[in-house]
Amino acid sequence: MDTRNQSVVSEFVLLGLCHSWNIEVLLFMIFLMLYLIIVSGNIFIVVLIITDSHLHSPMYFLLANLSFVDMWLSSVTTPKMITDFLRENNTISFGGCMCQILFVHFVGGGEMVLLVVMAYDRYVAICKPLHYSSIMSLKMCNGLVVTSWTIGFVHAVSQMAVIVQLPFCGPREIDSFFCDIPLVVRLACMESSNLEILMNADSGVLAMTCFILLLISYTYILLTVCKSSKTGASKALSTCTAHITVVVLFFGPCIFIYVWPLSVTWVDKFLAVFYSVITPLLNPAIYTLRNKEMKSAMDRFRNYYMDSRANS
Repeated sequence: MDTRNQSVVSEFVLLGLCHSWNIEVLLFMIFLMLYLIIVSGNIFIVVLIITDSHLHSPMYFLLANLSFVDMWLSSVTTPKMITDFLRENNTISFGGCMCQILFVHFVGGGEMVLLVVMAYDRYVAICKPLHYSSIMSLKMCNGLVVTSWTIGFVHAVSQMAVIVQLPFCGPREIDSFFCDIPLVVRLACMESSNLEILMNADSGVLAMTCFILLLISYTYILLTVCKSSKTGASKALSTCTAHITVVVLFFGPCIFIYVWPLSVTWVDKFLAVFYSVITPLLNPAIYTLRNKEMKSAMDRFRNYYMDSRANS
């Protein structure tokens, strides 16, 4: 990291979501509750999948990884936002700002690729059911998950390699609740319009590539489902609907932030909240409430817990 940058601008000021104390106290309580639900809900899904032998399949292995990623995606920005609601001066150090950017794009990029992996898993299960076990082996699943993390890491580091070299010598106010590339690049003491386009293009290429692959995968899956039996089609369609819902909720804000930016402050803040809080909150609900196997696993877990308490 360039020490000259830190000697000129040692911290940034986060303007947050609002400037009314009463509203900030209300938002503090709301987002604290939502964050606790996100963390506990995603941890519960991971533990349930690990402990329930009925869920030891590639689909649920990938779902456990998605829950783990969602928990960390929210944890990168939400705790800082929550504590800032109760502070008068909301600042973040230069290093802290760079770390937020690094981990947001590391985890977010990894989740994009992981959603593609989950779509591939459904494609193999529905379109090539006889070869599913041999294709989606444990080694293959581990390799795909490692690949998603690797792509996310390379994407994040490529962004950071450019940002840490920028000269920050004057404006230091970020009109959001966390540091993100488009907002930080605008504060650089140089003509940044072309660089901002380049940085957004970097994120946009990853987002649009994954999104297009997902569209192709689910289109092919849905065409295959329509030709199958009604019973199999109904189950497959239910699973794919949950996946497609998650894809739309996750990629929608990303596209409007990086691919097609609207440059409207309140819209950008809403999309940032949706990306970092709402999506990690909805994913566990979508996958558990719409999935019969997950609901059955929760019933078994509850019965086991009640039996253990009765015996003790």
